[in-house]
Amino acid sequence: MLCGECNSRFAPDPMRYRCECGAALDFANPAPLFAVEDLASRPTTIWRYHEALRIAQPDDAVSMGEGMTPPVPSRVGDHDLRFKLDFTFPTGSYKDRGAAVLISALREMGADAVVEDSSGNAGAAIAAYAARAGMRCVIYAPSGTSPAKLEQIRVFGAELRLVDGDRHATTEAVLEAAETTPYASHNWNPYFITGVKTVAFEIAEQLGWRAPDNVIAPVGFGSILLGLRLGFSELRRHGITDSTPRLLAAQAAHCCPVHVAWRVGADVVGRFADPRPTLAEGIASTRPIRARQVLTAVRQTEGAVATVTEDEIADGVRALAREGIYVEPTSAVVVSAFDRFVEQGVIRDGDLTVSILTGSGLKAAGKVLA
Repeated sequence: MLCGECNSRFAPDPMRYRCECGAALDFANPAPLFAVEDLASRPTTIWRYHEALRIAQPDDAVSMGEGMTPPVPSRVGDHDLRFKLDFTFPTGSYKDRGAAVLISALREMGADAVVEDSSGNAGAAIAAYAARAGMRCVIYAPSGTSPAKLEQIRVFGAELRLVDGDRHATTEAVLEAAETTPYASHNWNPYFITGVKTVAFEIAEQLGWRAPDNVIAPVGFGSILLGLRLGFSELRRHGITDSTPRLLAAQAAHCCPVHVAWRVGADVVGRFADPRPTLAEGIASTRPIRARQVLTAVRQTEGAVATVTEDEIADGVRALAREGIYVEPTSAVVVSAFDRFVEQGVIRDGDLTVSILTGSGLKAAGKVLA
């Protein structure tokens, strides 16, 4: 593994989740890619792309058949907008993509226990796949997390430790435990992003091996945006697609550090100065760990960042429900963000846009009144 800040290198190790300098790590060498002609005979899961997932024994991967979520065209408006239903996973969120690969990798390295910090969905995903792998699991979560998400973590048998304060306080709380137990972090560990990049592979395959013009995703810590960037970059590098989409980030106005940095042209994302409670709890990150990479992904793809208000988030939940789609408020930020990008001319007439819907509405029942 390679540190992008100081160029230090490390062998994969279940206890290694960051560089000695404090920066996040990535893989030093590009991943190999699958042959498109081999896919027809493979199951429709993320493991159809196993060559690109860095797991030595994919037949022994920790899996529950996750992957190949449906793209559903919107029936509202004149634009070609398609919703990628990435909440249709075993635990109800896209984070099963990363959890399946990360837990598989840690088990291959000999880990029998993990700790993780989460605002809910990642904790549920890690808890579920740890249970599937027979690993002991401890999840740290903000005390204000939706009760349905906390109950889901508990029912998988994980030990749940609630932390008062914001999402950043939860991250600080887990670090002591990470000194003695492998840290299955969906923000630090590059194996998680490796799993998430399969969303890009699926989108391209479902479009006949072409990239859309735009992809919109909710962004807190940014794992889905980074997975999209990695996956589409690999497809283009190997000549499977001939373009990459503009990556468009949607944040809640109550907590939007990436938008602040992007708007002023900064290279560094500072800690958000005045976070307020938001319906979009899953993206309420005051200072993302890989924030510079998120900014780079947006800028290198000629993308953009938009914020949405609390009323717009609630309206987004209702708008999707009228199309038969029930998502948690975090997912619904993409609805008004799409409108904003159209108004700004970022999304153009004739564009094909895919919006990622990341979490099931059942995880946050009661958060928004019908």
